[in-house]
Amino acid sequence: MSHSIRPFVFWPVFLILMAAVVASFINLDAFLAVTSHLNSLVLDNFSWLFSLGSLYMLVLAVIVYVSPLGRVRIGGENAEPLLSKLRWFSITLCTTLAVGILFWTTAEPLYHYHSPPSGMDIAATSPDAARFAISTMFLHWTLTPYAIYAMPALLFALVLYNRRQRFSIASMFEPLFGFSRVRRVGGLIDAVALYALVAGMASSLGTGALTITGGINSYIGGEASPLKLALVTAAIVVTFVVSAATGLQRGIARLSSLNTWLLLGLGVFVLVTGPTLYMLGLGTESLGNYLDNFFTKSLYTGTAANDDWAQSWSIFYWAVWFAWAPVTALFLGRISRGYTVRDFINIALIFPALFSMIWIVIFSTAALKFDIDSGSQLYDVLSNKGIDQVLYTLFGNLPLSAITVPVLLFVAFISYVTAADSNTDAIGNLCTRGLTADSDMSGALPVKIVWGAVIGIVAWVMTSFVGIDGIKMLSNLGGLPAMLMILLASLSLWRWIADPSRLDEKPLFDQLRERSVQRFSNRDQEDT
Repeated sequence: MSHSIRPFVFWPVFLILMAAVVASFINLDAFLAVTSHLNSLVLDNFSWLFSLGSLYMLVLAVIVYVSPLGRVRIGGENAEPLLSKLRWFSITLCTTLAVGILFWTTAEPLYHYHSPPSGMDIAATSPDAARFAISTMFLHWTLTPYAIYAMPALLFALVLYNRRQRFSIASMFEPLFGFSRVRRVGGLIDAVALYALVAGMASSLGTGALTITGGINSYIGGEASPLKLALVTAAIVVTFVVSAATGLQRGIARLSSLNTWLLLGLGVFVLVTGPTLYMLGLGTESLGNYLDNFFTKSLYTGTAANDDWAQSWSIFYWAVWFAWAPVTALFLGRISRGYTVRDFINIALIFPALFSMIWIVIFSTAALKFDIDSGSQLYDVLSNKGIDQVLYTLFGNLPLSAITVPVLLFVAFISYVTAADSNTDAIGNLCTRGLTADSDMSGALPVKIVWGAVIGIVAWVMTSFVGIDGIKMLSNLGGLPAMLMILLASLSLWRWIADPSRLDEKPLFDQLRERSVQRFSNRDQEDT
């Protein structure tokens, strides 16, 4: 079945992205000044809401899990699963935070260790700073971000498969406002969410190209020239477009499974060859610190101490996760058919968060130990060479670096591809008219190819000639409207928590259609 594009979703986002590239070419300083000012306005005025909103998502997940709604099967009692639980977990892990986890879990704790928030009276490079650094990694990369992704994804899954609504972010509002009202603004809702994700993908792909090129240069020498960046970017784009084009069961599932096993292999290697006892000891201490201070750190805005640390880190992360969450929800919700709500929360939230915790215990503590023992050598690498070089330097000081560094490069490549192909799949489907739970999602293939090419070109231009800070900030600006959409849409979950049978209510549009059909049927019988 062929489908046409949704012009009011596709073209506004496409033109805004192109305008941003042109504007950055014409006057980069002015472009960065405007985007930076807008970001500051959002963070200055809504830090409290980002903090409360992120915590609310996690609390909501707990309530849904223990409520009767947790027993409801996505797609109905007779729904067949699209994927096995192992493949489902692999895809969820690799399409959400796997890229960031790979590099930021070694770089970020160094920032917190050397520059803790001034409002918390923690001395830099102290034992308290070490515990703070690792516990903060737990906050930023485990339960809270996965809750921000999982709750809208669950809501979309129930709307798509149980209420049989169309493939659209706007469908999440149908239980609250009815079909006709949502349809009037559906294109605008989808376009806002699409804008945040497309800009975010461009910045992520640009960062990925720089990271992989930096790894290649550290291995063979040379600089990150536009030609090298173009080749790396093209390789990533072609791979993730082909993967998205081959479908869920073949491309995306197989790459995600491969990536998961490679990540596990790297983790085991570092755990065995690194400072194992230090990792386990500091990881355990920091986990206690995270649990003891969870609510305090989750809601810390730095207002009382006039401390901007929270805006630079925690609140910035919440904005990023919320910006990506609506479109990510489309993909995660789509692959969850056939399992219960409780299964969904296990696979989409609890198990990935546990994986991230173990990863942090291994990699973040290893990075801190190496930095402490080397007299801040790793922090100097971070400050002078960039985030990506921290991980390569760490592996360079472990055994078998001649083998592990090329493997790390390959894992980095696959990690970026697996994150991008799922998002490209969701982007293509969102821009395509007429998709429902029963549709052939491969009908959006041409749109996926177009978006893959556009995102690749923008990423290469920004990294080679302009810089990616501007496009990153454009993506982050989507965090506020995305958060407001998610918070509002989540009210549907509360209705179903109170009475899961309301999920089986036919949408108003279907009721009106059935009444119309019945009316005509009765009229025909009377005429007969």
